[in-house]
Amino acid sequence: MMKKTALHLVPVFLILLFLTSSSWAALPEFTRLAEEAGEAVVNISTVKTVQPKQGIERFMPNRPKQGTPFDDFFDQFERFFGKQYRQPRKERSLGSGFIISSDGYIVTNNHVVDGADEIKIRLRENGKREKSYLADIIGTDSETDLALLKINAKTRLPHLAFGDSDKLEVGEWVMAIGNPFGLDHTVTAGIISAKGRVIGAGPYDNFLQTDASINPGNSGGPLLNMKGKVIGINTAIVASGQGIGFAIPSAMAKDIIDQLKEFKKVKRGLLGVMVQAMDDNTARALGLKENVGALVASTTPGGPADRAGVKAGDVILSVNGDQVEDYGDLTRKIGRLMPGATVNLTIWRKGKKLRLTTSLDERSAEELAKQGQGNNGEPGPGDQVLGMTLRAPSQDELEILGLKDVRGLLVVDMSGDSPAGEAGIAPGDLILEANQHAVNTVSDFKSIVEKAKKNGVVLLFLKRKGQNLFRTIPLDD
Repeated sequence: MMKKTALHLVPVFLILLFLTSSSWAALPEFTRLAEEAGEAVVNISTVKTVQPKQGIERFMPNRPKQGTPFDDFFDQFERFFGKQYRQPRKERSLGSGFIISSDGYIVTNNHVVDGADEIKIRLRENGKREKSYLADIIGTDSETDLALLKINAKTRLPHLAFGDSDKLEVGEWVMAIGNPFGLDHTVTAGIISAKGRVIGAGPYDNFLQTDASINPGNSGGPLLNMKGKVIGINTAIVASGQGIGFAIPSAMAKDIIDQLKEFKKVKRGLLGVMVQAMDDNTARALGLKENVGALVASTTPGGPADRAGVKAGDVILSVNGDQVEDYGDLTRKIGRLMPGATVNLTIWRKGKKLRLTTSLDERSAEELAKQGQGNNGEPGPGDQVLGMTLRAPSQDELEILGLKDVRGLLVVDMSGDSPAGEAGIAPGDLILEANQHAVNTVSDFKSIVEKAKKNGVVLLFLKRKGQNLFRTIPLDD
């Protein structure tokens, strides 16, 4: 009986062994990839001159003004110790990078080399450290945190090629190589955890998230797919978390690097619109079936969007046939196009799709949204609607708001628990439109709100401190 039981268990053991072996065989092999790709990864060290605060201000930035009982003490401190603390000091930092061409072009992060007086590159060949090279900055782009460097080596250098991050799938294996904490050529592996992450780093946030270990010093190093192609540039981490790192996708980086190589700077298209996010209620109020697209709050007079006929209240649904997911997606799509490029826009206006065409201007670093003064006058009497006290604005108030004609309703007071207050309306806002209809009197506004109850929401177009905004107020049945 025992013999029969043992023989009966043999097939089970073989099945388990086969399954375990199959699982092992399915795991990726990183050895060859680390060896081949590692030759093109470099260590970057920089030296920057930092001007310290003067004298005692270094220790007491809020030093009392002259005429206090402590004057003698401060004077003595300055006399004996001030000079030594006024000397500029050298600040050193470490980072990573990778070679992209045999003649010595190197990609890294802008923050690795920003403000550096000297940049040294250390190469590695056959597992050994070579001599250092001084690098020149070819160009930088602070908005995407990318930089292109160049070294003059006497031999042809190993290099890496960019892959297509747009084809990446969440869950794919990736490998990072860099110099965390100065530990040369550290190799870590993981998967793509997410795509399209917005972390507040800049206007073109579209990061890859990975759980491959990334630490200080990895900045500028490559994130590689299993074919040895660079699909990301390691850039940021969550300091309080583990296994959460972010990389600039190669689809964006390649375009930037190509421009830095050709022009030494980045040229970006400008559409000339102020856009904002939408929620489901806003989309519903505009008659959209889905919450997609970028809601236009205003256009730059004479700019590309204005020339094409785009108006406040329009929703930009696509650019050159590519769907616009949200306002951030529109910024990225336009930012990847060159000045002068022709763009075809699909917009949603009052329940209909329109197609408009324009050519982009060039986006400049100095281009900022102009902000005006808000209403600081004393609130006057008005009528209550949805928890708001409304009245027509005075000519002086309209001049402060930068409006030529008397139109709209001024919010002069607000009930804290009102639907309008919960929607983000504030005293000092000037309501220009409700559900895309101009409102000049409180009765106009009340009539529009009454009709909007059928749809359950009312969309307000308002001006606040010189900026145009949309706000949606849900209506009770």
